[in-house]
Amino acid sequence: MTLAALSLAALSFGEPLARSQAPAAAPAPQYFSVKFEDVKWEKMFPEWGADSPEIAILRVDPKTQATQLLIRNPKAMHVPRHWHTANETHTVLRGTFVFECDGKKEVLGPGSFNYIPSKMIHQAWLPDDGLAFITVDAAWDVNWVEGPPGPDVIGRILTE
Repeated sequence: MTLAALSLAALSFGEPLARSQAPAAAPAPQYFSVKFEDVKWEKMFPEWGADSPEIAILRVDPKTQATQLLIRNPKAMHVPRHWHTANETHTVLRGTFVFECDGKKEVLGPGSFNYIPSKMIHQAWLPDDGLAFITVDAAWDVNWVEGPPGPDVIGRILTE
């Protein structure tokens, strides 16, 4: 068989072979929505009872683990110093939150937004009946600098 014939044979058989070995296409992204009244809330610290802030995981990307969630708190509280493995954003929906990053405090009201880079230590003071939408660009985690908070953080407001 000549080189030309071999090349022609490779071309004629190569394309179907290549198609059959192609990886399966990833499923197409799907539309998703949830109404606020249908959100499933879980106590972040069940042992605190009715005073516990609550979390609702809205969506987790199956590929990247990026997470969108809501956090609400029934009472004012201090969220002690902590960090996340992923980059994090907050959009305040209800209440006035105080965030401290790099020693700088900032007051954020409804509609306000912040971005906290991965592993940046931060803390927050949350108002009564606060609500925030949070995104992280990888799996959601919380790493407490001095251990997880206890119920003594309830009612703590920023006085400085």
